[in-house]
Amino acid sequence: MQELVNRAKALLADGTVARVLGWKAGEFAYDPEPAFFETEEDLKDFVYDGFCGANLSKYMIEASKLEGKTLVFLKPCDSYSFNQLTKEHRVDREKAYIIGVGCKGKVDVKHIKEAGIKGIESIVGADYPNPAETLEIKTLYGDKTISYKDAMLERCHVCKGKDHVVFDEQIGESADTVDAERFAEVEKIEAMSPEEKFAFFRAELSKCIRCNACRNVCPACSCRKCVFDSTKFDSAQKANTTSFEEKMFHIIRAFHVAGRCTDCGECSRVCPQGIPLHLFNRKFIKDINTFYGDYQAGEDIEAQAPLTDFTFEDREPGQFAERG
Repeated sequence: MQELVNRAKALLADGTVARVLGWKAGEFAYDPEPAFFETEEDLKDFVYDGFCGANLSKYMIEASKLEGKTLVFLKPCDSYSFNQLTKEHRVDREKAYIIGVGCKGKVDVKHIKEAGIKGIESIVGADYPNPAETLEIKTLYGDKTISYKDAMLERCHVCKGKDHVVFDEQIGESADTVDAERFAEVEKIEAMSPEEKFAFFRAELSKCIRCNACRNVCPACSCRKCVFDSTKFDSAQKANTTSFEEKMFHIIRAFHVAGRCTDCGECSRVCPQGIPLHLFNRKFIKDINTFYGDYQAGEDIEAQAPLTDFTFEDREPGQFAERG
């Protein structure tokens, strides 16, 4: 981590960048958060470890409007989101100095708590660049342990790859964390009957409290004004009077990012209710791959997106029913 801090200080000192976008220490060791650092002194709060799962690319939308360049640290998966935002002219590549940082998988305290570990006081073992195979956790009820792998974010188990698709320089090494099939969860749902699918998503979406965390964190949700903030049709309400409201919100949002979602998993990571929102997006990704050929949003800034590129070989709407 110190290598990242030293490089940031050097780029600030020589005027290459006007500010730094990274992660700062939170109240606990397991809750770092995105932050801007304006001076070398500010960087005393900079952290980078296994708990820095937040994707920083969306913060560059506003940073691109500021004077001077912003140094941003991007993990391999984050770089896909940045590339997609560049492609959509939502960020200015010339206003960013990108350091691609290594990633050996990110962990989430929610997974630790789901394993039955409560009363957490401190966690040791998530250091970068050498995280431990086992996290040692001090709790109010004694010392506990959990394997690093079992605490990892879902997206790390199906990682797109450890190569940055955009960067100015790179620091640190990454490690392969893939041990699951990317579309396995989607295929389980596809195998359900229509009644079972409806019951599954009704149960999950009924947990929604409309906090908008998923929308606010999503790099693909980059509209300056969201229709769901409108007061004209009462769509901005947080507490829903009917279950239809929250279903409509998530389904419309999934359609809105179809073909643009990089599968960064931020929507599921920040959801306070633990709703697996990434499954909506991943279903669209799977279908796009099936009907139009393999496509990874954000991988190639010059590539034409399948849903914006008509060809005579495209399937007609009625053909989709053939899949059963």
